[in-house]
Amino acid sequence: MTDPRVIAVVVTYNRRDLLTEALDALRAQTRPLDAVIVVDNASTDGTPALLEEHYGEVDLVELAHNTGGAGGFAAGLASALDAKPDLIWLMDDDTVPEPDALARLLDAHATTSATLVASRVVWTDGRDHPMNTPRQKPRATKAELARAAEAGCVPIRSASFVSILIEARAVEERGLPIADYFLWNDDFEFTTRLLRGRLGVLCPSSRVVHKTKTFGSTDADPGERFYYEVRNKVWLFTRSKGLSPAERVLYSGSTARRWARTFARSQDRATLRKGLRKGLSEALRHPPRPNEDVLPPQ
Repeated sequence: MTDPRVIAVVVTYNRRDLLTEALDALRAQTRPLDAVIVVDNASTDGTPALLEEHYGEVDLVELAHNTGGAGGFAAGLASALDAKPDLIWLMDDDTVPEPDALARLLDAHATTSATLVASRVVWTDGRDHPMNTPRQKPRATKAELARAAEAGCVPIRSASFVSILIEARAVEERGLPIADYFLWNDDFEFTTRLLRGRLGVLCPSSRVVHKTKTFGSTDADPGERFYYEVRNKVWLFTRSKGLSPAERVLYSGSTARRWARTFARSQDRATLRKGLRKGLSEALRHPPRPNEDVLPPQ
Protein backbone atom coordinates (compact mmCIF):
# COMPACT_ATOMS: atom_id res chain seq x y z
CA MET A 1 0.00 0.00 0.00
CA THR A 2 1.32 3.45 -0.94
CA ASP A 3 2.14 5.70 1.99
CA PRO A 4 -0.65 8.30 2.10
CA ARG A 5 0.01 11.99 1.57
CA VAL A 6 -1.05 13.81 4.77
CA ILE A 7 -1.51 17.54 5.22
CA ALA A 8 -2.19 19.22 8.56
CA VAL A 9 -4.48 22.25 8.80
CA VAL A 10 -4.21 24.48 11.88
CA VAL A 11 -6.51 27.46 12.43
CA THR A 12 -5.22 30.31 14.60
CA TYR A 13 -6.26 33.69 15.94
CA ASN A 14 -4.08 35.83 18.22
CA ARG A 15 -2.47 32.92 20.10
CA ARG A 16 1.06 32.85 18.75
CA ASP A 17 2.53 31.27 21.89
CA LEU A 18 0.09 28.37 21.76
CA LEU A 19 0.51 28.13 18.00
CA THR A 20 4.26 27.76 18.51
CA GLU A 21 3.65 24.77 20.79
CA ALA A 22 1.31 23.20 18.26
CA LEU A 23 3.71 23.65 15.34
CA ASP A 24 6.67 22.38 17.34
CA ALA A 25 4.63 19.28 18.16
CA LEU A 26 3.81 18.80 14.48
CA ARG A 27 7.51 19.04 13.64
CA ALA A 28 8.23 16.37 16.25
CA GLN A 29 5.84 13.76 14.87
CA THR A 30 7.41 10.32 14.42
CA ARG A 31 5.61 10.14 11.08
CA PRO A 32 6.50 13.41 9.30
CA LEU A 33 3.75 15.40 7.64
CA ASP A 34 3.85 16.07 3.92
CA ALA A 35 2.73 19.66 4.45
CA VAL A 36 1.34 22.01 7.10
CA ILE A 37 -1.17 24.78 6.41
CA VAL A 38 -1.83 27.50 8.98
CA VAL A 39 -4.95 29.61 8.50
CA ASP A 40 -4.54 32.96 10.23
CA ASN A 41 -7.88 34.59 11.07
CA ALA A 42 -6.51 38.15 10.77
CA SER A 43 -4.37 37.98 13.92
CA THR A 44 -2.94 41.22 15.28
CA ASP A 45 -0.19 39.65 17.40
CA GLY A 46 2.46 39.19 14.72
CA THR A 47 1.56 35.62 13.79
CA PRO A 48 2.50 35.95 10.09
CA ALA A 49 5.92 37.33 10.99
CA LEU A 50 6.46 34.48 13.46
CA LEU A 51 5.69 31.92 10.78
CA GLU A 52 7.93 33.59 8.23
CA GLU A 53 10.85 33.75 10.66
CA HIS A 54 10.63 30.38 12.39
CA TYR A 55 8.38 28.09 10.35
CA GLY A 56 9.38 28.50 6.75
CA GLU A 57 7.99 25.09 5.85
CA VAL A 58 4.46 26.17 6.75
CA ASP A 59 2.03 27.33 4.06
CA LEU A 60 0.19 30.39 5.36
CA VAL A 61 -3.39 31.26 4.42
CA GLU A 62 -4.11 34.81 5.62
CA LEU A 63 -7.74 35.89 5.96
CA ALA A 64 -8.70 39.56 5.84
CA HIS A 65 -10.97 39.32 8.89
CA ASN A 66 -11.76 36.87 11.65
CA THR A 67 -14.10 34.19 10.25
CA GLY A 68 -14.03 32.00 13.37
CA GLY A 69 -13.23 28.33 13.42
CA ALA A 70 -15.87 27.55 10.82
CA GLY A 71 -14.46 29.94 8.23
CA GLY A 72 -10.89 29.07 9.11
CA PHE A 73 -11.33 25.35 8.60
CA ALA A 74 -13.38 25.91 5.45
CA ALA A 75 -10.57 28.03 3.98
CA GLY A 76 -7.88 25.63 5.21
CA LEU A 77 -9.57 22.55 3.81
CA ALA A 78 -10.11 24.25 0.46
CA SER A 79 -6.40 25.10 0.34
CA ALA A 80 -5.42 21.57 1.37
CA LEU A 81 -7.59 19.96 -1.29
CA ASP A 82 -5.74 21.96 -3.95
CA ALA A 83 -2.57 20.09 -2.92
CA LYS A 84 -4.21 16.69 -3.60
CA PRO A 85 -3.68 14.93 -0.25
CA ASP A 86 -5.06 11.54 0.70
CA LEU A 87 -5.73 12.56 4.31
CA ILE A 88 -6.08 15.87 6.15
CA TRP A 89 -5.36 16.35 9.86
CA LEU A 90 -7.37 19.18 11.45
CA MET A 91 -6.68 20.94 14.75
CA ASP A 92 -6.98 24.22 16.62
CA ASP A 93 -3.96 26.31 17.55
CA ASP A 94 -4.20 25.24 21.21
CA THR A 95 -3.86 21.55 20.35
CA VAL A 96 -0.56 19.86 21.19
CA PRO A 97 -0.24 16.32 19.75
CA GLU A 98 1.99 13.72 21.36
CA PRO A 99 4.89 12.64 19.10
CA ASP A 100 3.16 9.47 17.86
CA ALA A 101 -0.33 10.98 17.55
CA LEU A 102 -0.33 11.01 13.75
CA ALA A 103 1.27 7.57 13.45
CA ARG A 104 -1.45 6.12 15.67
CA LEU A 105 -4.18 7.80 13.62
CA LEU A 106 -2.70 6.40 10.42
CA ASP A 107 -2.48 2.90 11.87
CA ALA A 108 -6.14 3.07 12.87
CA HIS A 109 -7.12 4.36 9.44
CA ALA A 110 -5.19 1.59 7.70
CA THR A 111 -6.93 -1.05 9.81
CA THR A 112 -10.47 0.33 9.73
CA SER A 113 -10.61 2.31 6.45
CA ALA A 114 -12.65 4.82 8.44
CA THR A 115 -13.63 8.11 6.82
CA LEU A 116 -12.62 9.93 10.01
CA VAL A 117 -10.29 9.00 12.86
CA ALA A 118 -10.31 11.15 16.01
CA SER A 119 -7.65 11.41 18.69
CA ARG A 120 -8.25 11.12 22.40
CA VAL A 121 -8.29 14.70 23.71
CA VAL A 122 -7.05 15.42 27.22
CA TRP A 123 -6.65 18.60 29.24
CA THR A 124 -3.37 19.85 30.65
CA ASP A 125 -3.69 17.62 33.73
CA GLY A 126 -4.32 14.45 31.72
CA ARG A 127 -8.07 14.21 32.24
CA ASP A 128 -10.24 13.49 29.21
CA HIS A 129 -11.52 16.85 27.98
CA PRO A 130 -15.36 16.87 28.09
CA MET A 131 -15.48 19.62 25.46
CA ASN A 132 -13.96 17.28 22.88
CA THR A 133 -15.44 13.88 23.67
CA PRO A 134 -16.77 12.41 20.39
CA ARG A 135 -20.33 11.13 20.30
CA GLN A 136 -20.33 7.35 20.07
CA LYS A 137 -22.33 5.99 17.17
CA PRO A 138 -25.76 4.74 18.24
CA ARG A 139 -26.69 1.35 16.85
CA ALA A 140 -23.33 0.73 15.20
CA THR A 141 -23.42 -2.51 13.24
CA LYS A 142 -21.55 -5.63 14.34
CA ALA A 143 -19.24 -5.21 11.36
CA GLU A 144 -18.43 -1.60 12.34
CA LEU A 145 -17.83 -2.59 15.94
CA ALA A 146 -15.52 -5.39 14.83
CA ARG A 147 -13.55 -3.16 12.43
CA ALA A 148 -13.11 -0.54 15.12
CA ALA A 149 -12.18 -3.05 17.82
CA GLU A 150 -9.50 -4.58 15.63
CA ALA A 151 -7.69 -1.22 15.79
CA GLY A 152 -8.44 -0.62 19.48
CA CYS A 153 -11.04 1.99 18.53
CA VAL A 154 -14.77 2.65 18.96
CA PRO A 155 -17.27 3.86 16.33
CA ILE A 156 -18.32 7.51 16.63
CA ARG A 157 -20.99 9.65 15.00
CA SER A 158 -19.31 13.06 15.29
CA ALA A 159 -16.15 14.74 16.59
CA SER A 160 -14.64 18.16 17.24
CA PHE A 161 -11.99 19.90 15.16
CA VAL A 162 -9.42 19.14 17.87
CA SER A 163 -7.35 16.49 16.07
CA ILE A 164 -9.31 14.55 13.47
CA LEU A 165 -7.82 12.79 10.46
CA ILE A 166 -10.22 12.77 7.52
CA GLU A 167 -10.21 11.38 3.99
CA ALA A 168 -9.86 14.10 1.39
CA ARG A 169 -12.18 12.36 -1.04
CA ALA A 170 -14.97 12.44 1.56
CA VAL A 171 -14.63 16.22 1.84
CA GLU A 172 -14.75 16.52 -1.94
CA GLU A 173 -17.95 14.44 -1.97
CA ARG A 174 -19.73 15.93 1.06
CA GLY A 175 -18.48 19.51 1.02
CA LEU A 176 -16.54 21.92 3.24
CA PRO A 177 -17.53 23.19 6.69
CA ILE A 178 -20.16 25.92 6.54
CA ALA A 179 -18.34 29.18 7.21
CA ASP A 180 -21.45 31.05 8.37
CA TYR A 181 -21.59 28.89 11.52
CA PHE A 182 -18.67 31.08 12.71
CA LEU A 183 -18.63 29.79 16.27
CA TRP A 184 -19.85 26.48 17.71
CA ASN A 185 -21.46 23.44 16.13
CA ASP A 186 -19.53 23.91 12.88
CA ASP A 187 -17.53 20.76 13.64
CA PHE A 188 -20.65 18.86 14.73
CA GLU A 189 -22.46 19.74 11.50
CA PHE A 190 -19.44 19.00 9.32
CA THR A 191 -18.49 15.67 10.88
CA THR A 192 -22.05 14.34 11.02
CA ARG A 193 -22.42 15.24 7.35
CA LEU A 194 -19.10 13.60 6.55
CA LEU A 195 -19.97 10.44 8.51
CA ARG A 196 -23.61 9.90 7.59
CA GLY A 197 -23.72 6.31 6.36
CA ARG A 198 -19.96 5.93 6.92
CA LEU A 199 -17.61 4.82 9.66
CA GLY A 200 -15.77 7.17 11.99
CA VAL A 201 -13.70 5.97 14.95
CA LEU A 202 -12.10 7.29 18.11
CA CYS A 203 -8.48 6.15 18.46
CA PRO A 204 -7.58 6.34 22.19
CA SER A 205 -3.90 5.57 21.56
CA SER A 206 -3.55 8.85 19.63
CA ARG A 207 -3.42 11.56 22.30
CA VAL A 208 -3.43 15.33 22.08
CA VAL A 209 -3.52 17.97 24.80
CA HIS A 210 -6.16 20.67 24.35
CA LYS A 211 -4.83 23.71 26.20
CA THR A 212 -8.06 25.53 26.93
CA LYS A 213 -7.96 28.08 29.75
CA THR A 214 -10.40 26.08 31.86
CA PHE A 215 -11.57 22.51 32.14
CA GLY A 216 -15.24 22.51 31.20
CA SER A 217 -18.01 20.99 29.16
CA THR A 218 -20.46 22.19 26.55
CA ASP A 219 -23.17 23.12 29.08
CA ALA A 220 -21.11 25.85 30.77
CA ASP A 221 -22.76 29.29 30.75
CA PRO A 222 -21.90 30.86 27.35
CA GLY A 223 -23.32 34.32 28.02
CA GLU A 224 -23.92 36.33 24.86
CA ARG A 225 -22.44 33.52 22.75
CA PHE A 226 -25.55 31.45 23.45
CA TYR A 227 -26.99 33.15 20.38
CA TYR A 228 -24.55 31.21 18.18
CA GLU A 229 -25.32 27.95 19.96
CA VAL A 230 -29.05 28.37 19.33
CA ARG A 231 -28.85 29.68 15.78
CA ASN A 232 -26.37 27.05 14.63
CA LYS A 233 -28.11 24.12 16.31
CA VAL A 234 -31.44 25.11 14.73
CA TRP A 235 -29.70 25.44 11.36
CA LEU A 236 -28.25 21.98 11.86
CA PHE A 237 -31.54 20.35 12.87
CA THR A 238 -33.60 22.02 10.12
CA ARG A 239 -31.26 22.51 7.16
CA SER A 240 -28.21 20.23 7.39
CA LYS A 241 -27.88 16.88 5.61
CA GLY A 242 -25.78 15.53 8.46
CA LEU A 243 -28.54 13.88 10.49
CA SER A 244 -31.24 11.39 9.62
CA PRO A 245 -34.84 12.17 10.73
CA ALA A 246 -34.50 9.85 13.73
CA GLU A 247 -31.18 11.47 14.69
CA ARG A 248 -32.73 14.92 14.49
CA VAL A 249 -35.25 13.88 17.12
CA LEU A 250 -32.57 12.23 19.29
CA TYR A 251 -30.11 15.13 19.19
CA SER A 252 -32.83 17.78 19.49
CA GLY A 253 -33.94 16.21 22.75
CA SER A 254 -30.36 16.03 23.99
CA THR A 255 -29.82 19.68 23.09
CA ALA A 256 -32.99 20.79 24.87
CA ARG A 257 -31.87 19.03 28.06
CA ARG A 258 -28.42 20.63 27.85
CA TRP A 259 -29.92 24.09 27.31
CA ALA A 260 -32.13 23.52 30.36
CA ARG A 261 -29.04 22.72 32.44
CA THR A 262 -27.32 25.84 31.11
CA PHE A 263 -30.27 28.02 32.15
CA ALA A 264 -30.51 26.34 35.55
CA ARG A 265 -26.85 27.05 36.34
CA SER A 266 -26.69 30.55 34.86
CA GLN A 267 -26.36 33.72 36.91
CA ASP A 268 -27.57 35.84 33.97
CA ARG A 269 -30.62 34.17 32.46
CA ALA A 270 -31.78 37.41 30.84
CA THR A 271 -28.77 37.29 28.50
CA LEU A 272 -29.49 33.65 27.68
CA ARG A 273 -33.16 34.41 26.96
CA LYS A 274 -32.12 37.21 24.61
CA GLY A 275 -29.72 34.85 22.80
CA LEU A 276 -32.41 32.19 22.59
CA ARG A 277 -34.95 34.55 21.01
CA LYS A 278 -32.47 36.06 18.58
CA GLY A 279 -30.96 32.70 17.61
CA LEU A 280 -34.33 31.08 16.97
CA SER A 281 -35.58 34.06 14.96
CA GLU A 282 -32.54 34.28 12.69
CA ALA A 283 -32.18 30.53 12.15
CA LEU A 284 -35.82 30.07 11.17
CA ARG A 285 -35.88 33.10 8.88
CA HIS A 286 -32.53 32.77 7.10
CA PRO A 287 -30.37 29.79 6.04
CA PRO A 288 -26.57 29.93 6.32
CA ARG A 289 -24.97 32.00 3.59
CA PRO A 290 -22.82 30.25 0.95
CA ASN A 291 -19.12 30.10 1.84
CA GLU A 292 -18.17 32.36 -1.04
CA ASP A 293 -20.34 35.11 0.52
CA VAL A 294 -18.74 34.70 3.95
CA LEU A 295 -15.04 34.10 3.34
CA PRO A 296 -12.94 37.11 2.31
CA PRO A 297 -11.09 36.98 -1.03
CA GLN A 298 -7.57 35.55 -0.73
